[in-house]
Amino acid sequence: MSDTRSMTMRDAFFDRLLEAMRQHENIFIVTDDFGAPALDKIRSEFGDRFINVGIAEQSAVNVATGLAIEGFTTYAFGIAGFMSMRCYEQIRTNLSMAAQVRPLNVNIVGVGAGLSYDLSGPSHHCLEDITLMRLLPHLEVFSPSDWALAARVAERSLHSHRPKYIRLDSKPVTNLYQDGAPADLEDGFCELAHGGDTCVVATGFMTQVSQRALAQSAGRAGLVDVFAFRPLNEDRLFRTLEKYRRVVTVEEGFLNRGGLDSMIVGLLARHDARIAVRALGVNDHYLFEVGNRAHLHQLCGIDERGILQAIAAPAA
Repeated sequence: MSDTRSMTMRDAFFDRLLEAMRQHENIFIVTDDFGAPALDKIRSEFGDRFINVGIAEQSAVNVATGLAIEGFTTYAFGIAGFMSMRCYEQIRTNLSMAAQVRPLNVNIVGVGAGLSYDLSGPSHHCLEDITLMRLLPHLEVFSPSDWALAARVAERSLHSHRPKYIRLDSKPVTNLYQDGAPADLEDGFCELAHGGDTCVVATGFMTQVSQRALAQSAGRAGLVDVFAFRPLNEDRLFRTLEKYRRVVTVEEGFLNRGGLDSMIVGLLARHDARIAVRALGVNDHYLFEVGNRAHLHQLCGIDERGILQAIAAPAA
């Protein structure tokens, strides 16, 4: 049966971890004084495995790493912009480097990917994390587009003994995969819709926006949801994209800075593919303008209208 509920990725993720903590005693949650209703349940039921280090993201990663070295499965949870950037050195040294020589199941869970903390301003916008995290060797990077995928990532995280960065949206979202669309987490992507000459490639919340845009386009474009940057089956992704003459990438990230657009351009270049790429995202500036997410999307040309215009533009 289809599940059409709207809920946050964070709650779906931690609800699955709560179930796992009831079955396994080796799971710890470390937070940087950042709360959530789903976390309240965990703290109430498993206070001995819930650690609040205060507003100190570096300490959260250090504590989570120390526990993982002792054999525990750990989750360091906080705001995405701070978890990915304030403690980047700790992630690089403690996790990326260490993972080359030993298994470590440490999961950096960042809430507020992209522009989901819209009204909090540029200090809380997270436009750089995909670039930074996919740069590091041995670090898996997940960017789910709905709460159902977030729950599946939580399930997988319990069994993968590699460090991970998991970026979650802060706002309630619908379930894009409610009808059982095949999504293999090891592939890292799913072709949600088939189209003509153009394929939209999006990640995270922008897959939701892109799907709404394509619903108005009379089936003129395909849609690929990239929900992981590592693992990613690049050969299979290329075989999916080579059917199209043009690709439009859509992301809440800086353009030409190593994010989704750069990953797709590099993939096509390595295969000598003659496929045009149009990249939609945030130009080389921070967004100090005041407004909700839809307003910020409009300013950047990544709203539904901007996506439709990119699809309708003649191919080069």
